[in-house]
Amino acid sequence: MATGQAPRNPIPAMRTYPPVEHPVVVVGPQYLAQYPVELAVNDFKVSDIKGTLIFKVKFKLSSINRLFLKDAAGNTLVNLRKKTMTMHGRWEAFRGESKEENDLLFTAKESKTGVDVFLGNNKGEVPDFKVHGRDTLAIMPNVDYAFIVALLVVILKGINPDDHREGAALKGINGVIA
Repeated sequence: MATGQAPRNPIPAMRTYPPVEHPVVVVGPQYLAQYPVELAVNDFKVSDIKGTLIFKVKFKLSSINRLFLKDAAGNTLVNLRKKTMTMHGRWEAFRGESKEENDLLFTAKESKTGVDVFLGNNKGEVPDFKVHGRDTLAIMPNVDYAFIVALLVVILKGINPDDHREGAALKGINGVIA
């Protein structure tokens, strides 16, 4: 830098993502977008970047090991159940209010490197997805963003599993998911 010149602000890194060849649909095709999705998370509410409520997380007082991902209208999209008698922290995600095996969307299990995610039809040992880190999340085009938000709830609930207040699952992240 030459003497007398002011330092320049760094330019934020920009990421480009290749298009997804096969859409990832877990919760439903209505949660696919043809563009990257940015969601703002504040307490137990998830909004788009314009502030429109998209999802909220609720729990029933009678069951501290169950969380519910609801759409803006209050319809339960996913219910998340923590398995209590397992060696590794494990959550099961079911469609709507169901607990039936045929409505299992995914299972998330803590691993040494993060979280291993097994889609409902995967009964093997090799996960369909691995989630590393908890700081940023990019939701690619044609990836079910309701599924990603449900995963986020599981991951963040693992941060503070003893906090049973409503919305505590999302208190670990206040900001934007891009």
